[in-house]
Amino acid sequence: MTSVPRVTPPPASAARSHPRSPGALFVAFTLLALQGFGGVLAVAQRELVDRRGWLSRDEFIEAYSLAQLLPGPNVVNLSLMVGDRFFGWRGALAAISGMLLAPLALVLAAAAGYQQLAGYPAVAGALRGMGAVAAGLILAMACKMLLTLRKNLMGPWLCALLGLTALIAVVVFRMPLAWIVIGLGLAGWSLARVCIMRQSGRPAAQPGNAAASPGAGAERPGTGTATAGAAHRHSSPEAKQ
Repeated sequence: MTSVPRVTPPPASAARSHPRSPGALFVAFTLLALQGFGGVLAVAQRELVDRRGWLSRDEFIEAYSLAQLLPGPNVVNLSLMVGDRFFGWRGALAAISGMLLAPLALVLAAAAGYQQLAGYPAVAGALRGMGAVAAGLILAMACKMLLTLRKNLMGPWLCALLGLTALIAVVVFRMPLAWIVIGLGLAGWSLARVCIMRQSGRPAAQPGNAAASPGAGAERPGTGTATAGAAHRHSSPEAKQ
């Protein structure tokens, strides 16, 4: 019987989809912006990672962390990085255009009619309801992002400590966001650097110990030879007698 060769599945990175053109990026970010009532980041994680599969969760966390550190709106920075990732400056221009054009038109239209509609209780209730939905979406995104901490070099406990410290600083002490980002960002960077140095130092120490043990074993034959030579010198006078 002839054995059937096994077909190895392609890696996960090769099976990941990507936008076909800058126009697809423009449409995707336009739809993403139209869904983001109260915040686009929660919808961005679902659209880019879960639904379209353009980014993995780890890649989304890295891009979002960098977008948080850079000046400017987080979602605008994120759209620029995602667009540049696939199509360079053309993709960045398409992504940021899709992110800003449709919401700009809606905001201008809403601002024109808000003075007339603000007095209606139904409008005020609708705005409060949208705020509650936005808070729920952000909480759901945070729960999904917590799953990526299992692969973090610092471990889940250090990551949870940094996150809890940031939460207490914002909610309890009401510290400015710039202080929190700079202070806890530098602390997280230092802790991650220490963890990376420790992990990179462990494999390097094992070959050194393994290389030292043959050297120690190589001294024993030399010691035995010297001992044999000394015994021969002691025994040589007896032989002469």
